[in-house]
Amino acid sequence: MVAMKRYLEQYIQEDLKRKIVLITGPRQTGKTTLAKMLTESFDYFNYDNAEHRLSLLEKSWDRSKDLVIFDELHKMKNWKSWLKGIYDTEKIPPSIIVTGSAKLDAHKKVGDSLAGRFFEFRLHPLDLKEIKNILGPKDLEEKFDKLLKIGGFPEPYLEGDETYYNRWKRSHLDIILKQDLVDLENMRNITSIETLIQLLKKKIGSPISYRALAEDLQCSDKTIKRWLTLLETLYIVFKVPPFHRNISRSLLKSPKYYFYDTGQVPDEAGMKLENLVACSLLKEIHFRADCLGEKWDLYYLRNKDGREIDFFLTRQDKPALMIEVKWSDEERSPNFSFFEKYLAGVKKIQLVKELKREKTYPDGTEIRTARNWLSEIVLE
Repeated sequence: MVAMKRYLEQYIQEDLKRKIVLITGPRQTGKTTLAKMLTESFDYFNYDNAEHRLSLLEKSWDRSKDLVIFDELHKMKNWKSWLKGIYDTEKIPPSIIVTGSAKLDAHKKVGDSLAGRFFEFRLHPLDLKEIKNILGPKDLEEKFDKLLKIGGFPEPYLEGDETYYNRWKRSHLDIILKQDLVDLENMRNITSIETLIQLLKKKIGSPISYRALAEDLQCSDKTIKRWLTLLETLYIVFKVPPFHRNISRSLLKSPKYYFYDTGQVPDEAGMKLENLVACSLLKEIHFRADCLGEKWDLYYLRNKDGREIDFFLTRQDKPALMIEVKWSDEERSPNFSFFEKYLAGVKKIQLVKELKREKTYPDGTEIRTARNWLSEIVLE
């Protein structure tokens, strides 16, 4: 497997000198690998390991090392209070990294706050921008097609074999549901949550109805919302809500859900492309928040007449960018003009997978090849 310098590495290295570093993200995105690559001088403990748990209880790690890594520490009762005590008493060095495949505020047994003592980074799977930086620009179309087919999790992407990926993704999701989810949810509900995941796969790019899902699974709207929150907490799916400020007759409550693993999306070209773009945009805005301190938010635009723009980004709560995703339609979407009445001056980009010629219009609308734009993503 290729030794990869990940996109967060330099920022984490800087912060380790000053704060505790928390690294979260989906299982098998390379959080532990990244942590161990930061220095050769580290001590490592995984809370899932019984021997390691004893060492953590005794606080018996090698303090001559440059770095101590605590993996899955959020499963420890009152882990934040425990970590706060160590940081406040011993300070740095050694530097401290905590990694976890669930959002680290998910477990409510949190005790004292770590406020002011940490920086958090969200590590995402590979996207085309990172793949280009790691593997180079050669055969970019081929790399893009592979990303659409098997998603961006490092192990299966670098293996590059679809059969291998199909076996990997089954065990990957099974581990999340049978190990991580059991920590957060009653075991008898796991089958229903598995069914919910299958239903969500068919609704990529469409606003979801909590009521319809509740009817399908014979439970309450409240239960569906709780299960969806759990799937977000475990980095299986993420939510893109509708933007509603200043847009008349808009839908206010129906979000869309996308998968962190684009390979999980049904083999329908348009759905896979939209999911991949959603992943790339979320990764970029998380990077800008975690590393640069910028505030970006991701929405979609839709009114009750069904006019829609796939993605809408705000910066510091101000409208910034509309993005429409098409497989092969080179004609400018008429919905740009409709929404511009409410969002004057916002940059407009249409990303097209199969595009003969890039072009721009007098009003500033850009028609761009999805491959080229996603390999460079520059938000302004």
